[in-house]
Amino acid sequence: MRICVFCGAARGGDDAYAGQAIALGHEIVAAGHGLVFGGGAVGLMGVVADAVLEAGGEAIGVIPQQLVDRELAHRGLTDLRVVGSMHERKALMADLADAFVALPGGFGTLDELIEIITWRQLGLHSKPIALLDAGGFWAPFTALVEHLRAAGFLRVDPGQILYDDDAARLLERLI
Repeated sequence: MRICVFCGAARGGDDAYAGQAIALGHEIVAAGHGLVFGGGAVGLMGVVADAVLEAGGEAIGVIPQQLVDRELAHRGLTDLRVVGSMHERKALMADLADAFVALPGGFGTLDELIEIITWRQLGLHSKPIALLDAGGFWAPFTALVEHLRAAGFLRVDPGQILYDDDAARLLERLI
């Protein structure tokens, strides 16, 4: 299986974020799976990819040419796929993945996560989706999801989005 990880191009302000990225990378390899991610060498993207590679695993990056031109691509990957746009990036990452995990991140991470949740809600895929928490990062998001559901705007049960603060346990539940 390949696990698509959505995460920040920054490391964030809490060391727990990078710690969870490293733990997830190691657990992906220990479980015999590969990584699909945004292809960047920076931030949590670079941290999780480096953890997978250091553990001897497969790391496939998908990155738009514009970000390659800005020298943000990770050059040590098993496979780096360069696409024309962010839309193409998200579509290819989804096609290559068997499951999705979100680590902390900013608007790009939220965009990827919301789109993959929406695609599942629309029946475009049935792949599992999970949030790997670090220091309570995802608590406001899970509260918002519950609010949207309670207000009658979600057809997807928030329980379909797995949530855990332990990488090994999350992967066991995910697969």
